[in-house]
Amino acid sequence: MNEAIKISHLTKSYGTHVVLNGLDFCVQQGEIFALLGINGAGKTTSLECIEGLRKYDSGNIVINGILGIQLQSASLPEHIKALEAVKLFAKWNKTSLDKEALDALGIYAFSKKQYYQLSTGQKRRLHLALALTRNPDILFLDEPTAGLDVEGRISLHEQIRQLKAMGKTIILASHDMTEVENLCDRIAILSSGKIAFIGTVEQLGKTIGKHYNIAIQTEYGTKTYESENIGDSLLPLLMQYKEKGETILDIQIDRGSLEQHFMKIAKGA
Repeated sequence: MNEAIKISHLTKSYGTHVVLNGLDFCVQQGEIFALLGINGAGKTTSLECIEGLRKYDSGNIVINGILGIQLQSASLPEHIKALEAVKLFAKWNKTSLDKEALDALGIYAFSKKQYYQLSTGQKRRLHLALALTRNPDILFLDEPTAGLDVEGRISLHEQIRQLKAMGKTIILASHDMTEVENLCDRIAILSSGKIAFIGTVEQLGKTIGKHYNIAIQTEYGTKTYESENIGDSLLPLLMQYKEKGETILDIQIDRGSLEQHFMKIAKGA
């Protein structure tokens, strides 16, 4: 695969505070890629530098294609109508309306509504339509489903998959680990201004090692335990409950979640 974005030795400081410390990573064409990090890790600064919204101190950013950016919020006038906003952005970018894309996003269903009248889901769809007006090769989505109900999330996820099927490269910023796991081909985790991990969700699990959660329910409630080796941990736990005379009502065992893996890497564990 060819590289859609290549970041080399990127640095950025705010005064004496170093935010990006020689950042290096690539995004391949046609993939859905998530950049993750806890607060203060440098995720927002990284994305803003790539998007051209913030200056960086040194390093190189190579972008192969046209960018489209869907921000989490937009400063549209309250009384502009949805379709008017799309036409305005199309005129700015000297492009014609993609009626098929607008129809797929359901814009025509609320085209005459003013911006302040739109629901959260409708605003998310409108923001995505505005980001697509230049027919971008690379699309940045910042918390695209934040505030949406289940139906809205499922619908927007399907739109994102369709964009990938069209060959778009998508960079996703999200705090929803389930969303990241369901949509993304690869993820990168920032820690202290550098990439601490990059790869697939499966590779992340292997990097961390096996991690299990054991939930044991008795009449006194449910207690949870963490284990690296289920074979060595489960039997001693069961013996402890037997010795205490507590009857076990239920046992649940699952692998560590993406969120748990992410936190271990992000915090430098």
